[in-house]
Amino acid sequence: MTEFEKQCYGMSTAAIREQYMESFTAKHVGLEMVVMGILSDVQELTSYGNSTPSYTIRKQLNIAKFILCEIQDQRQSAALLADEYLDSDAHLSQVE
Repeated sequence: MTEFEKQCYGMSTAAIREQYMESFTAKHVGLEMVVMGILSDVQELTSYGNSTPSYTIRKQLNIAKFILCEIQDQRQSAALLADEYLDSDAHLSQVE
């Protein structure tokens, strides 16, 4: 784990992928619901007032943002692959 990961997330990005993005919820319901769960946890933590350290809340929010960025990257990659296929000779030969 890098110092940045430690300060930002409290865990490595590899651990985020393993513990959150490869979880049962992620596989069966989707990453969006994983993010919803994290945000619900943060909401609950904020209801405790000053008893929850702000860095704990900040790290959970950063994990949620990391996962949202990963979702966006996956969608952009999928869109690029689809565009490349539509422009490819393989697709064009099927259309003709």
